[in-house]
Amino acid sequence: MPSTSTRPVTVGLDGSRESLAAAEWAAREAVLRGLPLKLVNVWEPVPMAARATFLGVESQQHWVERVPREAAEGVRARHGELDVAIDQLTGRPGDVLPKVADESALLVLGSRGLSSFGGFLVGSVGQAVLATAQSPLVFVRAPEEGADEETADQGAGTVVLGLDANEPDDALIRYAFEDAERRSAALRVVHAWSLPPYFAYGLPPDPVLDAELEKQETATLKEVLAPWRAKHPGVTVDEAPTVGKTADVLVAAAEGATLLVVGRRIRKAPFGGRIGSVAHAVLHHATSPVAVVPHA
Repeated sequence: MPSTSTRPVTVGLDGSRESLAAAEWAAREAVLRGLPLKLVNVWEPVPMAARATFLGVESQQHWVERVPREAAEGVRARHGELDVAIDQLTGRPGDVLPKVADESALLVLGSRGLSSFGGFLVGSVGQAVLATAQSPLVFVRAPEEGADEETADQGAGTVVLGLDANEPDDALIRYAFEDAERRSAALRVVHAWSLPPYFAYGLPPDPVLDAELEKQETATLKEVLAPWRAKHPGVTVDEAPTVGKTADVLVAAAEGATLLVVGRRIRKAPFGGRIGSVAHAVLHHATSPVAVVPHA
């Protein structure tokens, strides 16, 4: 397996508008990182009878050859300095792409937006990759009709990191700080926490206790971020300890952001990997690109 510094930024390409938007986002990301770009098209063989009934020779050629070739030509035309490769693989995309992700610095997938105000519609392939990949994965929505996805700015702005300050993980924090640094973007670190469930005990709210808990959570977040601020002095960091449900707080904080970064704990479920409730909810509601970083 190639070293982390030489692995490509990879995009799963199926010819849809969403995957073409993902390819352009991935191309700009590869330029930012100084890495090559790989366009991966996974062809799932169909039975001969079905092939004869539904797919003509021209259709097969379009999906297997023309789509990635034309996408690569477009990317090269817009990013002449970028090293672009095509990899055509055979198999079930949900089985093949997690392996591709683990050989990449980053795997980028397109996803259909639920609506102008909703998040991502993550299909079975995206869920399979998300649940099992060991490397970072980014979901990109196709822009609204009329928006120019080829010239969109991918730098500056704000990168939002969703962080549990009580159980921080270095891989997740490192990804967010390095991403913000690459983009010359501000970093907003959101740590959501909940007040005691007074209603469950029939007790009135305790403002003094609430204020003390907020003070403790704020101090914990500052302590966790202190060494990372020292490592990345050029990154402007906004600490945001906030009371509320984690997914809701993150979606609100990421509105208009350049990128939302969340973690996914690598835990094996009885029937394979699992996505995690926060990542699942964020993908369902966020409208900015979402990076999901697997961590221990």
